[in-house]
Amino acid sequence: MISLVCPMYNEESMLEVFFNEIFKAMCDEEDYEIICIDDGSTDNTLPLLLSIKSSCSRLRVISFSRNFGKEAALTAGLQHAKGDAIIPIDTDLQDPPEVIGILIQEWRRGFQVVLAKRKERLHDSWIKRTSAKFFYKLHNKLSHQQIPNNVGDFRLMDRKVVDAINLLPERQRFMKGIFSWVGFRTTIVTYSRPARVFGCTKFNFWQLWNFALEGVTSFSTVPLKIWSYFGAIISLSSFFYSLVIIFRTTVYGVDVPGYASLLVAVLFLGGTQLIGIGVLGEYIGRIYMEVKFRPLYIIDREY
Repeated sequence: MISLVCPMYNEESMLEVFFNEIFKAMCDEEDYEIICIDDGSTDNTLPLLLSIKSSCSRLRVISFSRNFGKEAALTAGLQHAKGDAIIPIDTDLQDPPEVIGILIQEWRRGFQVVLAKRKERLHDSWIKRTSAKFFYKLHNKLSHQQIPNNVGDFRLMDRKVVDAINLLPERQRFMKGIFSWVGFRTTIVTYSRPARVFGCTKFNFWQLWNFALEGVTSFSTVPLKIWSYFGAIISLSSFFYSLVIIFRTTVYGVDVPGYASLLVAVLFLGGTQLIGIGVLGEYIGRIYMEVKFRPLYIIDREY
C-alpha cells in the first residue's frame, strides 16, 4: 500500500484541484491511502476535507487542536501512515502529483528512499533562491550530515525508513535533516517545479530564518566551537599585544592612553561576547524545549 501524507493549513482554495490531480496520478494504484493533517486551519479546510471523505474511503483526516507547524503535521502523518511506502506531498501542487508514479517505480526497483529534486527554482524570488542556496551551503559546511540541495519534503520512503524516523524522540524537529540522517539506499529523481496555482506561501522571512537556525543547531555544534576558537584567538592576540606594550613602555616610556582605541576595544569585545552568549542561548533554548517532554502535537479528532 502507498500512503500519501499531506500537511494542510488554510488550503481551502487548493483542495478540489489538488485531489483531482492526486486521484488522476494514483489511478493505476490499487491500494493507497491519503492522510490529510489539518494543522489548525482557520478557514474551511476541515469541512471540505470531511465532504471529500464522505465520497472517498481512502481518505483519512487528522485534525489538530491548534496550529503546531508543518514539521509537527508531517511527523503526525508519518506516525499514522500504514503504507509500505510513504510519500509526503504539499497541497500547493508545486510538488507535481504526476511525479509520484516515477517515485514508486524507483522504489519497486529496490531503492528505500527516492528523493524528488527540483531542476530549478524559476518561480521563487531572487531573495528566496539566494538564501536557500546559501543555507544549503552553510548547513553542509557546518554539519556532518549533508542535506541534498534543492530537495524538499517531497520524496518516497520505504516502511523501514519511516519506522526508523518514528523512533527519533526529539521535539525540535528539522525533518529534512532527520530524513537524511537515517540513511538507507537512496536515489534521486529530478523534476521541474511549477508555480503555485492558488494562494501564497505560509512562511515569511522570520519563520524561514528560524527554520534555518533550527536546521543548523539540530545537526551541528560547530557554532559553539567557533566562538571557543574565536575567544582563544582574541586571548592570544591580547597576550602578545601586552608583551609589545610592556616592551614599548620599558624602552620608550609610558604612552598617553587613547580614548578612541579603548572605546573600540570595549565595544568590539562586548559585541563578540553578546554574540557568543546568543549562540549559546540558541542551544540552551532547544535543550529547554526538549527536556519539557511536551507532545509534539495534540489531535482533536480523527476521521
